[in-house]
Amino acid sequence: MSSAQFDLDSFLPYRLSVLSNRISQSIAQLYAERFGISITEWRVIAVLGRYSGLSANQLAERTAMDKVAVSRALARLVERGLIARSTDDDDRRRSVLALSASGKRIYTQIAPLALQMEHKLLAGLSQDERVMLDTLLEKLSESLQRL
Repeated sequence: MSSAQFDLDSFLPYRLSVLSNRISQSIAQLYAERFGISITEWRVIAVLGRYSGLSANQLAERTAMDKVAVSRALARLVERGLIARSTDDDDRRRSVLALSASGKRIYTQIAPLALQMEHKLLAGLSQDERVMLDTLLEKLSESLQRL
């Protein structure tokens, strides 16, 4: 395929990336203004709110974000007292991350707002379309793992 035949606007990875960025930016405005945190910081908080006790590497894997971006976000969140870093009892070389009490408060305030945004986003889809969307996303994830 020549570059002249390449239609970026119909290229799935591009479309998914743009959609994801637009969705993230729409809610990011809300938590940036109210809580002073970035998209990356919210993703870190969201993952640790669900999966406490991860290492920085595990966190980067779960978020599928660049390790440097995760490291910077972690440093800011630790400095603000939103994340606590401790040493793993089994492996003293490994740091373990968890939300602090302040981090948990922010998580419990933002999570419902994020769910409201998701609800509004999906409002234009029927229940069958929502199920189909979920099924298709799962299939794409499985295909990606096989690549």
